[in-house]
Amino acid sequence: MRLLVYILLIVGFLSSCASKRTTTLSKNPSASTTSKGPNSTSSGRKPTSTTGLSYIDQYKNIAIAEMEKYGIPASIKLAQALLESGNGNSTLARDANNHFGIKCGGTWTGKSITKSDDNPNDCFRVYENPEQSFKDHSQFLLRKRYEKLFSLDKNDYRGWARGLKDAGYATNPRYPELLIDLIERYELYKYDSAESRSEKIVREVKIETTIEKKEETGEVVQAEKIKSPVQMIIHEVKSGNTLYSISKQYNVSVDQIKQLNNLPSENLSIGQLLVISK
Repeated sequence: MRLLVYILLIVGFLSSCASKRTTTLSKNPSASTTSKGPNSTSSGRKPTSTTGLSYIDQYKNIAIAEMEKYGIPASIKLAQALLESGNGNSTLARDANNHFGIKCGGTWTGKSITKSDDNPNDCFRVYENPEQSFKDHSQFLLRKRYEKLFSLDKNDYRGWARGLKDAGYATNPRYPELLIDLIERYELYKYDSAESRSEKIVREVKIETTIEKKEETGEVVQAEKIKSPVQMIIHEVKSGNTLYSISKQYNVSVDQIKQLNNLPSENLSIGQLLVISK
């Protein structure tokens, strides 16, 4: 009987030790599993800028609202806005609340500002607030040229990035990669949401009807008269590249490259895409 008691005490002691060992292991950060975004690697997150993060936090809600209304991924709209407005620091963004470079064109009767673009004194729209610019960007995409994009899932940011380039939104073949890099660098995909099959069908019918109505009433003006295709120069970082050597290659300043790409330092990684000029 005494032997049995000893055995039970030893088993209980060993069980207690095992439980404590398990608890200790589960609290070890290196043993825990962390959630990562699409196609992320164990090499860690790419660097982000405080101005970029602040911009995203300020306009994520309007991007989400437009996504729910039309199906344009919030991640895509935010990435394009980051690029085209320079995190809200471009002249048009500051002086005209225009974050997507939308020109007057068509039936625009609101305020305007002139700025050198394709021509010395191109006319650009002035908005009461940045949110109006985000909404007008959606209206710009609601045209036959981009209609196929709205058949994509509203969380398919990769499909949208490639589709925008194919539809003529930008001329540089690396534009989709740049958008995808921004989306994954800042984890913008977390603002996208999925939809059921029935919800998608209802949305597609609504979008098709809206585009047809705009065509019939003459609201749709040739895209190029409203917005020029994005014609940015993009450089892929190669072994041995530095910001200084890249700046000399394209005859621009290091500060310009850092500002366009929101670089917090001069550290680069092989394969990184850099905007040289817009």
